[in-house]
Amino acid sequence: RTYSSTETEGQLLNSFVQYFGDSLGRKIKRMPLIEETVLPGDSLLTLPVVIIGNGPSGICLSYLLSGYRPYLSPEAIHPNPILHTKLEEARHLSIVDQDLEYLSEGLEGRSSNPVAVLFDTLLHPDADFGYDYPPVLHWKLEQHNYIPHIVLGKGPPGGAWHSMEGSMLTISFGDWMELPGLSFKEWAASKRRNIKSDRVMPEEIACYYKHYVKVMGLQKNFRDNVYITSVSRLYREKEDEGRSHQNEDISTQHLEMEDGQKSLIKRNWEVRGYQRATDGSHVPFCLFAENVALATGTFDSPGRLQVEGEDFPFVLHSMSDFGAAISKGKFRGKADPVLIVGAGLTAADAVLCAYNNNIPVVHVFRRRVTDTSLIFKQLPKKLYPEYHKVYQMMCTQSHTVDSNQHSAYTSFPEHNVLSFKPEMKCVLQSASGLKKILKFSVALVLIGSHPNLFFLKDQGHSIGHHSNQPITCKGNPIEIDPYTYECTKEANLFALGPLVGDNFVRFLKGGALGIARCLAIRQKKKHELIESGDGGGDGVP
Repeated sequence: RTYSSTETEGQLLNSFVQYFGDSLGRKIKRMPLIEETVLPGDSLLTLPVVIIGNGPSGICLSYLLSGYRPYLSPEAIHPNPILHTKLEEARHLSIVDQDLEYLSEGLEGRSSNPVAVLFDTLLHPDADFGYDYPPVLHWKLEQHNYIPHIVLGKGPPGGAWHSMEGSMLTISFGDWMELPGLSFKEWAASKRRNIKSDRVMPEEIACYYKHYVKVMGLQKNFRDNVYITSVSRLYREKEDEGRSHQNEDISTQHLEMEDGQKSLIKRNWEVRGYQRATDGSHVPFCLFAENVALATGTFDSPGRLQVEGEDFPFVLHSMSDFGAAISKGKFRGKADPVLIVGAGLTAADAVLCAYNNNIPVVHVFRRRVTDTSLIFKQLPKKLYPEYHKVYQMMCTQSHTVDSNQHSAYTSFPEHNVLSFKPEMKCVLQSASGLKKILKFSVALVLIGSHPNLFFLKDQGHSIGHHSNQPITCKGNPIEIDPYTYECTKEANLFALGPLVGDNFVRFLKGGALGIARCLAIRQKKKHELIESGDGGGDGVP
């Protein structure tokens, strides 16, 4: 397989040279882009960390790996007296250099990950009680703590925030969306952006994240327009350290041999993919990494009903597709309603969008309107009036109350979709088993989304809490050590953000803290081994 353009290949090679500096230039020119038929050898450069995903999770991890360290501010007093006492005990140390398990002990919050709760309460003390206390941390850039890494993303820094519907407000306050070291409000004021409320539009957040990477000097670590095709573990035979690597699939049979037979030891990760050039061509590459951090989020694959007819072109699965259909005027002159399936916030956004564009809505969802797990039950009315407006309609404008199917909105609680028909009809079934056929103009299925980890062996099914099942944010997140965020079932593979159950930006920052501490400890031990002459390795020193 040949590169589409030698100039493009050279440009990408040069970007890696600039990234690591002239001292590593000669070694890099032999490495980052290789033909897919070439087997990697020991002489090839191995990066300490490759981060897959350039959303807020990846950005925050890059910030900490770049040497930024949080310290307790001199004048700060945390409202939790027990935590404050612990912080005072090691005031001279950065939080990265402290015992995270000790600091997070006894803390409670809206994340199941203790380090996420810890970091959140340091950045937003008592936020869940309605207080707007400033962070108790201040940040220092310590160059000697820099760990070489690279962040790979499909689009510009900010990830999925660049593709979200721009007219909707975020659930979290703008301050809760900010990353360490740069106040969102101050950034908005400097850009003369008129932030009318504490909640902001995704477009504002996406712009903030992109600017954050630039103002914090992280650009050298980021590569855009990069698509990962495989991440696999390399192995080497114990009795022959000098032989070439073997990939995971080839070596599995040796790993299963009985004691005394040929055995292999796990080595580094091989990351393959391609970068899309400006002319649309694909430039393949291969990287090697000691550690891989998964920060891909969960917006890759929309949830599907898995019913007959779901692949018809008039059945949509994203707000962006719905917005595009509205912009193209596909609903003008249409008497039939749009069918919206789902009872989450994205479905509510779709209802609001249709309502504001005078498009009649039929809203179908499985739960009862009194179900306490509905997200609307968890949102204060004063802060989220538009969502409570939708919830009120869900409760009061049910099909059992209003039989006029041509009204602006009709809900069908406790109904499942059985199938979609080619004549734009949908078969519903109630909890009692009664079937009903509805005609619609466009169907919009918004029942959540799942990460697409196709580049991992078995699509990552083996690293979740429930083995051999797809990874999902709520039902089956990746199983991690709660303080290092390292996968319990795969060493040197880390995960953070929605992949481990932290959907909100305010909590995913804890994952970056846990990973940064773990890698900092390992880098220190590695350097000590090198200096003592007892160890080495192929990684970047």
